[in-house]
Amino acid sequence: MKTPLALAGVVLKELYRRKDFYVLFVLTAVITLLLASVNFFNDDKIVRYLKEICLLLIWISMLVIAIVTTARQIPAERESRTIFPLLAKPVTRGQVILGKFLGCWFACGLALLIFYAFFTVVTCSREGHWPLGGNLQALWLQWMMLAIVIALALLGSLIFAAPSSNTTICFVVVAGILLLGGHLNAIALQQTEPLTSLIYAVYFIIPQLEIFDVRDLVIHDQQLLGWLDCLGASLYAAVYTGFFLLAAWLVFRRKPLSA
Repeated sequence: MKTPLALAGVVLKELYRRKDFYVLFVLTAVITLLLASVNFFNDDKIVRYLKEICLLLIWISMLVIAIVTTARQIPAERESRTIFPLLAKPVTRGQVILGKFLGCWFACGLALLIFYAFFTVVTCSREGHWPLGGNLQALWLQWMMLAIVIALALLGSLIFAAPSSNTTICFVVVAGILLLGGHLNAIALQQTEPLTSLIYAVYFIIPQLEIFDVRDLVIHDQQLLGWLDCLGASLYAAVYTGFFLLAAWLVFRRKPLSA
């Protein structure tokens, strides 16, 4: 694991040298603080709207960071031709895939910690209590979801020619799954064969990313999920992440680097 971890360290340094994270964090902080400074209609429950908007901004920002950062990893190595001396060393293509994934995933984890630390301080200063358990659970589940997204974007970077096309397709796919994925079974019931079976097949094949979204529990201070449920969701994410990484490795090992 030394080689993949060394590659992951390079990805971490690259992310925090770029401006993507800082721009998104500052934008989230400014919008949240502006909303926190306003008391609409003297409503004591305004903190719920504040939490909802802040969490939405965190989800959007993290998807942008995860997809954009991952989509440019291998194409940038090929464009700068650093992939050739890298693979000339005793480094396998599988180690490159794993290192790039771990680097992007760890970077997203650090970014999530900063975002959620800010979210906790702002919302708790308005509510007067510190529901750390719910925030930690939301952070963990979102990080697990990002593992699937990163693995998917890494696979896309080996299939699509340009990072821009991969980024666009990944955003469309992830947004579609989050918005519609959980409703495909209901949509299938309203169709006729063979469309019903096709939609059901898609429903059971795609990763159901919405199961990692527990924002409503945090916003309304509801009871936390059971730890067995969190463990099940984590294993679910691990299976899909492993599948996409395996597919990326199979594509990469057959891909000519001179193309």
